[in-house]
Amino acid sequence: MTEQSTIYVLDTNILLHEPFAFLSFQEHDVVIPMTVLEELDNIKDRKKDVSRDARVAIRALEDTLVDATPEEVMAGVELANKSETQIKPGRLSIFNDFKLQQKAGSLSDNENDNRIINTALYIQEMNPKKRVVLVTKDINMRLKGKGAGLAYVEDYRTDQLVDDIKFLTSGYHKFEGDFWEQVSNCQSETDGRYTQHFIDKNLIPAAFINEYLIDENKTFAGKVVGIEGDTVAVQDLGYERLMGRQAWGIHPKNIYQGMALDALLDPNIDLVILTGPAGCGKTLLALASALELTVEMGQYDKVIVTRSTPEIAESIGFLPGTEEEKMAPWLAAITDSLEVLHKQDESMAGSMNYIMEKANIQFKSINFMRGRSIQNALVIYYPGTKNSLNCSHPCVFAASSVVNKKFEQKPKIRPYYVSEKREYSPINLVRESENPTLSMNFLTQLDKAA
Repeated sequence: MTEQSTIYVLDTNILLHEPFAFLSFQEHDVVIPMTVLEELDNIKDRKKDVSRDARVAIRALEDTLVDATPEEVMAGVELANKSETQIKPGRLSIFNDFKLQQKAGSLSDNENDNRIINTALYIQEMNPKKRVVLVTKDINMRLKGKGAGLAYVEDYRTDQLVDDIKFLTSGYHKFEGDFWEQVSNCQSETDGRYTQHFIDKNLIPAAFINEYLIDENKTFAGKVVGIEGDTVAVQDLGYERLMGRQAWGIHPKNIYQGMALDALLDPNIDLVILTGPAGCGKTLLALASALELTVEMGQYDKVIVTRSTPEIAESIGFLPGTEEEKMAPWLAAITDSLEVLHKQDESMAGSMNYIMEKANIQFKSINFMRGRSIQNALVIYYPGTKNSLNCSHPCVFAASSVVNKKFEQKPKIRPYYVSEKREYSPINLVRESENPTLSMNFLTQLDKAA
């Protein structure tokens, strides 16, 4: 082993959970016990989905170690750097735990979990100056490891989402007092109806593209549209103009809904994610924007609404009908919002049926989104309460660069996420009566995001 700060010993379930997990530990050492390879070999031939993950993990390990000698495999093979900020490469090695002799007080070798724990204990004993970590998703195994004497036992957290909104990047910056009183140097350019201001980046050092700028005095509202060197280009949206945005007859009630509506209607933003408590307007804003862009502006041919279908209580049994009829109970929020948008019409039911047909609104299940090539469509996606990130991938990839690469012209696709779970998105709406703590972030480069 090289002199590295940390040695990670991986359990089998880590590679089954993410076959390329051994590449996620940056400059640190990664050890795969021989028992893990034995378990992967036993699992790969089963006729289950987990067998595919086992085979992928085995191929990934083989591709990494294919040119290494046995001595190099035992000592550690260098892994390619995954980021430009990584100082030195990590190392991957395979440890033959079958050679370990059973010691008094150690765990029995009759179980594979015990063999892996004993491997971590041995490496910890041989490397007292290093931090040896057993990484497993098995809670009981983490408890056994702690009880056996391992100083560090962890869950695999690389794929987990931030569960506290305070750690998410804020999508807007609010200046105290008046914005212009804090700007010492500014150059402005006007192109048509839009004005851009070029200000010093020191005023907002952590600025990012599409970040909104407002002030306490409600005299300024803008959006970062470019960053070059020490200069930030800010498009002047105007506070009153932002509050005056409308979509399908809906106007924002506060500046936070105004920023969200502006992002939803912006053709240059490919992915908009909304989170917030119930009643803050997520679904209404998303649906109104979808109808505005599809029916009024004609930018899209259809609106696809999809979500996962987790059971909250006991199952109500199999639902009859087509896919859209089966999904209707799960997507009642959309029909409820349509009722709100057309409740003043003479025939609300007739208006809703007309709009459903005119906008070509389709209810789809997330279970069947994988592999689809969605063309010139606007997608509204509701993540389930217990969704993992992997459940969201089919929807995002179906409406992302994976599709774009198949065609010469980039299809216009707008996925909108609507979720009451804050960790699903850095865009958080608040009710007008609540303390405004909006967090917004817009992914303009969907290619990179996917």
